[in-house]
Parts: sequence; structure tokens; C-alpha cells
Amino acid sequence: MALFNIFNIAGSGMSAESVRLNTVASNLANADSVSGSAATAYKARYPVFQALQASLMSPGAADPATRGADAAVQVSGIVQTTAPGTPHYEPGNPLADANGYVYSSNVNVVEQMADMISASRSYQNNVEVLETSKQLMLDTLKLGS
Repeated sequence: MALFNIFNIAGSGMSAESVRLNTVASNLANADSVSGSAATAYKARYPVFQALQASLMSPGAADPATRGADAAVQVSGIVQTTAPGTPHYEPGNPLADANGYVYSSNVNVVEQMADMISASRSYQNNVEVLETSKQLMLDTLKLGS
């Protein structure tokens, strides 16, 4: 039934935002990590979302009852930034390279916190969509009795 597609769509959105929150948590956990080379320093990671609308391109898409049936959001991958880590001169650090530098991650904590708030609110919005849809369906059933 087409009415139940909203649960699949909102559920896929919640799943995608959960991956985004986990990625932000990983970035924040590694924000203060250091390494002995720029190549091995932790680089911030970001999920790439992809909208799926397979039924809109299928031959039966003209039927309004099936339109949007396969709509969803999926995480197509997780990418790393290419920005280099920041070098710090610490010749006494055991991780320092031959020149005395250690390299910190390229994670911007303020940007990650803003991304975390955005992901959390998007997740909450999907929960509200589910709750509203459920309540509307229940109210519609009550009309018949």
C-alpha cells in the first residue's frame, strides 16, 4: 500500500543520519590525534548521501499509487578530506619525524559540532514525520468506526 511508503522513506533518512552522526563522532574522537607524518595523520571523514527514486524512472511510474514506492536515502560512501594535517614542532615527542615535527588531524571541531547538530535535527525531523504519519493513519481509521 502506497501510504506505508512514508515509513520506508523516513526510516532510510534516519539510517543515513545515524551514519552521519557516527562519522562525526569518529572525527571528534580523533580531533586531537597526532602522527609522525602528514600521510598517516587522521583525516576528517564525511558520508555521501544519495537519493534513490527507482520507481520514478520505471515504466509504471505513471501510476500515482506506485510513484515514490522505492524512494529512499542511502549512504553511497564515506570520503576523506584531502586537506593536510597541521605540523607542530615538537622535537621531544616520540612520534616526531626526523625534522622534529608531529602532524595533527585536519578535523575542525567547530564544523563537526555544527554538523552533529544538523544531523541530530534531521534525525529528529524524520522521527516527527513517522509520528505524524502514524497519528494521521490512526485518526483515519477512527473515522470509519
